[in-house]
Amino acid sequence: MRQRTKLLAALSALFLAGTGIASAEQVAVTSWGGAYQDAQRKVYFEPFEKATGVDLVEESWDGGIGVLRAQVEGGNATWDVVQVESEELQLGCDEGLFEELDWDKIGGKDSYIDAAVSPCGVGAIVYNFVLGYDKDKISEAPSGWADFFDLEKIPGKRALRNGPKTNLEIALMADGVEPGEVYDVLSTDEGIERAFKKLDTIKSDLVFWEAGAQPPQLLASGEVALTSVYNGRIDAANKSDGRNFGIVWNESLFTLDSWVILAGSKDLDAAYKFLNFVGEAENQAKLPVAIAYGVTNKKANPMIPADRLADLPTADENMKNALQISDTFWIENIDKLTERWGRWAATN
Repeated sequence: MRQRTKLLAALSALFLAGTGIASAEQVAVTSWGGAYQDAQRKVYFEPFEKATGVDLVEESWDGGIGVLRAQVEGGNATWDVVQVESEELQLGCDEGLFEELDWDKIGGKDSYIDAAVSPCGVGAIVYNFVLGYDKDKISEAPSGWADFFDLEKIPGKRALRNGPKTNLEIALMADGVEPGEVYDVLSTDEGIERAFKKLDTIKSDLVFWEAGAQPPQLLASGEVALTSVYNGRIDAANKSDGRNFGIVWNESLFTLDSWVILAGSKDLDAAYKFLNFVGEAENQAKLPVAIAYGVTNKKANPMIPADRLADLPTADENMKNALQISDTFWIENIDKLTERWGRWAATN
């Protein structure tokens, strides 16, 4: 589906009004771009338009609570529905940036797993930050994050998402901290220093990524040997681009993204129609077939092929030594640690 802007939609609406022709409902939906949004387009966006007649306007972003504040506080928001990360959900809800949801319009709270239900958001996907590598170049799979930091065992550059979140946890696990103890350690000044000290050991060999589409590209080009990456991006590269990338599930970090409606949305009815559509079990069950993310409707999993379930973050084998990212920790510490990360990343 061709991406369009609100401006074009508005001009179209004015034209139709001038000719006396009624314009269709529309909703602006913002997600994460790349292979994930390609999958959403096929599974959700295009079928939604066909089923409802609502004109869906696509946007993409790279996250950040400041972007959401700018959309809402300026009074001229161009987005209606946005997929957000877990701490953005909590912060935005607390700040009044999102509409409080009417759950009766989207199937009711009982339709979803507990973690997917919050006052301002409905869970979209469960996903993991995993260690990714190219099987064609590395014959023996890394065992965990310790190997990510072992430049002698596996030579080559490494890539991490640009920011402290996930990276400090990764550094501590690489330094021997068990997943279940990471936030106890990271909640101390000594733990933070320990994480940055560990990152110092590979700093000269690090490449930073911003958008989720970048890690598979970095692996494919050979620019890096190992990378942190969303599990679904590796799956998509293997399926769509014929890559032979591997995933290390051990010590992965998992979380949940949610759909929100921005406060003051001018297309509230259409926004609820979209949330209801993407929340239905039969529609959610199609997403993991296209990209390997877990879904949130309780009735969706039985509709997913059994062999595909094994590729998902929600599989028991994949979750047994995983770490759930702590929203509480990051809401309390994101500002000071982002400032610290920026200083650290800027120095040689």
